[in-house]
Amino acid sequence: MACWARRVRSDEGSAAIEGSAAIEAAIVLPALIMFLCMAIAGGRIVISGAKIDSAAQDAAREASIHRTAAAAQSAAQSAAAESLKDQGITCASTSVSINTGGLSVPVGQVGTVTATVTCTVNLSDLLLPGVPGTRTLTSTATSVVDRYRQRGD
Repeated sequence: MACWARRVRSDEGSAAIEGSAAIEAAIVLPALIMFLCMAIAGGRIVISGAKIDSAAQDAAREASIHRTAAAAQSAAQSAAAESLKDQGITCASTSVSINTGGLSVPVGQVGTVTATVTCTVNLSDLLLPGVPGTRTLTSTATSVVDRYRQRGD
């Protein structure tokens, strides 16, 4: 009978340890999941920012090779949209603004074209409390206009 009593006491001790482990897991697991989701949200924002930087560079370069401001604006819009699409970025809203002042400088002088791309990235699919549903990212890039290229009117 003494052997049976020892076994019962041993089972009670292990049940208490298992219950304690379950409580610890119930406390720690949600915190780990939140940390993982925050890391995913941060990664998505950083990667999206780099891709928007690339779209701004593409837009500025495309605008700098056109002769007129109207053609440059249209080409930059198309280049930014295509760059974002090629990179797999879906923006809730997108805007592209171009400063084409460098297209009107006299031949022989250096001019620049600047493109600013703004994209609102959707984060609501992460379902993480405290993370905003969207994040607006903006990037600006400048491209040099060839100093000896003919300018438009």
